[in-house]
Order: sequence, then C-alpha cells, then structure tokens
Amino acid sequence: MTLPPSSPRRTERFELTRETIPMAQLVELVRASEDGAVVTFDGCVRNHSHGRTTLYLEYEAYETMALEKMREIGAQLHEKFAIDRVAMVHRLGRLEIGETSVFIAVSAPHRAAAFEACRWAIDTLKRTVPIWKKEFFADGAVWAEGEVPADATSLKSTTGAAPATEPAS
Repeated sequence: MTLPPSSPRRTERFELTRETIPMAQLVELVRASEDGAVVTFDGCVRNHSHGRTTLYLEYEAYETMALEKMREIGAQLHEKFAIDRVAMVHRLGRLEIGETSVFIAVSAPHRAAAFEACRWAIDTLKRTVPIWKKEFFADGAVWAEGEVPADATSLKSTTGAAPATEPAS
C-alpha cells in the first residue's frame, strides 16, 4: 500500500510492503543534484532477542493508520529539519534473519540535518506508528513490547504488571 508523494515538487515515498524493500531505488528516489547528503537507516532482523535465539519475525499493522502516521512523520521532518526528501518503507508479514524490516532515506543539502532527521524519523516511527512485531523462538513466540522507557521496565519487574506498550519495529 503506497500513498502519493506529499508534495508535487518533492518525490517522496511512504509505504508498507510484504516484498523485499528496494533500498537502492529509495536512495535514488530521494537523491537530487542540490543534495550534499543522503542518510539511511536499515533496520534488519537480528538472530537474538533478550538472550534467546530468534528464528524469524512477523509484523502486522493497522495499515491505513500506519501510512497516515508515516506521512505525518514525513511532514514533521520537513518542519523540524532542513531536508529535501524522505522515503520510509516498512515490511509486513514474515521476515527471516538478516532481512530489512524498515528502511528510511533522507536527503538534505548538509549531512547534519540528514543524520538528525533520519534518527528522529526512526525513533518517532517506533514510538507512534501502529506496527507490531511478533518474535518467534524455538520454545514459543511473543509480541514485542517495543522500546519501553527504563522507568517503565522497572515498574514491570517490581509490580509484575506490564507497562503500556508502544508499537514495535
């Protein structure tokens, strides 16, 4: 599922896909002659989590809302940072170890803005976009809680109650 570019003068892409993410194409999509930097984030499936060997992951999303939130992140990037273009694609479905689950590319005239924007984009996506990750292990599966603040983790360990969870990527 893809939304059209956010502006006629910019070429941008916000997408959820069940196919391999075309990283090189996304880099070329955001690159322009006026840019001095293209910064990317490649979130990939690792082979372990919390001391357990991961077999594979599955991602699910509330797709309509996830795409809208991704577009909002793109708009906020343009408000907060001196950047040119953004591409943000997240995989859904089953992903094997080593596969890319999320890819973000940001172009800008200068590297500092591109680095800062790319970092802000992935942090915000993980916190706000309704995409959920299920981790599969040899002895079972769990829905990942996302990035829980340190104080919320201590609440869970002392009370036995799980803190409110954030979407995971």
